[in-house]
Amino acid sequence: MFSHDTLDHFPKVSLLDDATPIQRLERLEQTLGLPAKDIQLFVKRDDFNSLGGGGNKLRKLEFIVGDALHRGADTVVAVGGLQSNFARLTAAVCAKLGLQCDLVLTSPTSSMPNDFARNGNMVLDRILGAHIHIVPTGITGREFAHEIAAKLSRRGCNPYLVELGGSSPIGALGYALCAFEIENQMRALGQSVSSIVLPNGSSGTHAGLAAGMYLAGKNPALIKAFSVLAPKEIAHAATVEKTQAVLKLLGSSVEANPMDIEISDEQLGDGYGIPTDAMKAAVHQMARTEGLFLDPVYGGKAFAGLLSDLSSGHYQSGERILFLMTGGSPGIFAYANHFLDEPAFD
Repeated sequence: MFSHDTLDHFPKVSLLDDATPIQRLERLEQTLGLPAKDIQLFVKRDDFNSLGGGGNKLRKLEFIVGDALHRGADTVVAVGGLQSNFARLTAAVCAKLGLQCDLVLTSPTSSMPNDFARNGNMVLDRILGAHIHIVPTGITGREFAHEIAAKLSRRGCNPYLVELGGSSPIGALGYALCAFEIENQMRALGQSVSSIVLPNGSSGTHAGLAAGMYLAGKNPALIKAFSVLAPKEIAHAATVEKTQAVLKLLGSSVEANPMDIEISDEQLGDGYGIPTDAMKAAVHQMARTEGLFLDPVYGGKAFAGLLSDLSSGHYQSGERILFLMTGGSPGIFAYANHFLDEPAFD
C-alpha cells in the first residue's frame, strides 16, 4: 500500500514551512448565498509558504532540487514565461542552497504593457541573482534551454535541466504527497471533499494530485481543473500521460483512466497569460470578500471557473468544495494596467 514512506527513497529537500492551511471562505459563501444551498467553500493555501514569496511550485522543487543535488548538480536551468512563478521560486531555492540559477524565459505572443518585462516576478528574479536568458525567435524554450545547459557544461558546470513549470514526474511527486495532506486535513476538520478545483498549466500539479488520489484509494474525478495554457484536448492528454508517468515512477500498477481527468478550457480566453474580464472579476471578488490575492495567470482564471460553476448550479446541496490556491501574487504587478482601469475614488 502506498504511504508517505513510499517516497522516502526519492531525494528531497525540505522547502515547506509545514502543511499549508485549509481555510473556510465564509464571507464569500455569504456573498454568494451559499449557506441557503448548504454548499461550503474551502481554500488550500499553497500560496502560504515563506520562501521566495510562496507558491505551489515549492512542492515540486522539493523533489526536483533533491534530485539535482543527488546527481551532483551545481546549476539549475529552468524554463518558463517572463512572469513565471516557477522561475521565481527556482531562483529563490537556488539562492538558499547556494546553487547557480539560469532562467530561460519566453516572451508572450500577445501585446503586453511596456513594463510587463520590468515588473512582478521579473524584478524578483533579478533580486535573487538569477541569470536570465530571453528565448530568441525561431526556437522553443526547451531547445534554447538545452543550448544554455550545453554551454554551461563546456564551462565546467554540472547543470540540471528542469521541464516547463517543473512538471516532470519527479516534480509531480510533490502533489502526490499533497493528496494525502489534504485528506488528513479535511478529516481533522470533520469534513470530506466532494470537489477540488485548481488551475492546469503544464499539468504537473493536476497529474501529481490525481496520482496521489489513485494511490490513496480516492477517485481523481473529483478534481476539476481549468486550463490556463492549452486547449482542453491538449491539456487533457498531457495530464493523463503525466499521471501515468507518476504512477509508474512510484511503482504502482494502477492505470490512469482518461475518464477520471476533468479539464475545462472555458476560462482560457485568448491564451496563456492573457487577461479576461472573468479573471479580473474573480480576483476582485476574492480580494474584497476574503482579503486574499489570486494571481492573474493561474488562480484568477481557475477561480473564475469555480464562480461560474456555482452560478450555473453545477454544485448540489451538501457539497464541500476545495479551491487550490497556487500562489503567484507578484504577477499582479505585471498586470497593473488591467487592475487600474477603475476610478481611484468614488
